[in-house]
Amino acid sequence: MKVLERFIQYVKMDTTSKEDCHNIPSTPYQFELANVLAGQLKEIGAEDVKVDANSYVYATIPSNLEKPTKVIGFIAHLDTAPVVSGKDVKPILHKNYDGADIVLPSGITISPNESDALKNYIGMDIVTSDGTTLLGADDKAGIAEIMAMAEYLLTHKDVKHGTIKIAFTPDEEVGNGASLFDVSGFGADFAFTVDGGAVGEIEYENFNAASAYVKIKGISIHPGDAKGKMKNAAEIMTEYVSLLPQKQKPQYTEGYEGFIHLTNIKGDVNSAQAHFIIRDHDEKLFRDKKTVMLETASKINDIYGKNTVEVDLKDSYKNMAEQIKPHMNLLKMAAEVFKEEGITPKFVPIRGGTDGARLSFMGLPCPNLCTGGHNYHSVEEYVPVQAMEKIAKCLVKIAVNYFDQ
Repeated sequence: MKVLERFIQYVKMDTTSKEDCHNIPSTPYQFELANVLAGQLKEIGAEDVKVDANSYVYATIPSNLEKPTKVIGFIAHLDTAPVVSGKDVKPILHKNYDGADIVLPSGITISPNESDALKNYIGMDIVTSDGTTLLGADDKAGIAEIMAMAEYLLTHKDVKHGTIKIAFTPDEEVGNGASLFDVSGFGADFAFTVDGGAVGEIEYENFNAASAYVKIKGISIHPGDAKGKMKNAAEIMTEYVSLLPQKQKPQYTEGYEGFIHLTNIKGDVNSAQAHFIIRDHDEKLFRDKKTVMLETASKINDIYGKNTVEVDLKDSYKNMAEQIKPHMNLLKMAAEVFKEEGITPKFVPIRGGTDGARLSFMGLPCPNLCTGGHNYHSVEEYVPVQAMEKIAKCLVKIAVNYFDQ
């Protein structure tokens, strides 16, 4: 399987998405990778290949069975996170990793003392960037693995399987990957996003998510005449933030624990604004966190006057677990496939969101599988080649075994 060759080609293509953009895709060069993938899918014999007006790629691996079966899909995303540059990525292959620090040309060091998982890959080949950009394994490793799976099945006609659907989506990193996804046209009964992390991870639980926009109105007046008149919006905002549960910040949480995260804040005496994201796997605890945001605003308004603080809460996505639990046999099947390939499966909660969460509530149950990468959204990102190769083999087996479930 040409996993490495494909991966290297894909990461060299800049597909960084853009925040706060109303267009999908948010950056036009996502079309470049979309068109390359569509061309490659046609070359290896996939059918119904198309790139739509919004850079979504769709394709079919036709069934070679005599009777119709249910349809499985595999999905990955084209874009890379805008938090770190994905332009001019220079991938480096570190052959036969020896367990020492990996020093990149930029001077960045990836150390097994800080990234414990590195110790699991001694003797393997590891791909990094040069340390000036991210690598792009999120999610070009997933794309490469799906493409390797597709090529294998299309060139090994003796391997029996039903209809398999493939899709590559834009703008997942900015929350729009599922926004214009054609679920009915895709035509799958069940799908996996291939967009996870360490090898072996299987994910079907994610955060319930909301955003909170907090606005504070102050009264600006000359400080020499301020007594009893001034309301310093910037100071009131810091007071608002200080009244929130301090141990519910992301730096104090892990696993299934949720958080209230202040993402940005700005302001002056006259006005102040802040943006928060609210996350929790548990529905009740999620509601409680939103309630805290509103109750804290009420406390501030009691002190400084009505309408000093306004909180605009908006739900973003829900925990997909309720949509996936009726299909746990398929996750158990995937776990068994991992074991057959010498991979220890591990069910882990997603401490974030995924296209699969939204797709699951759009009628396409869609848990998430690992890609093998580490340190995503970072110049220290890396992925072992052998992990990608194993995952590609697992995708083949999952596609084949699906039709016996």
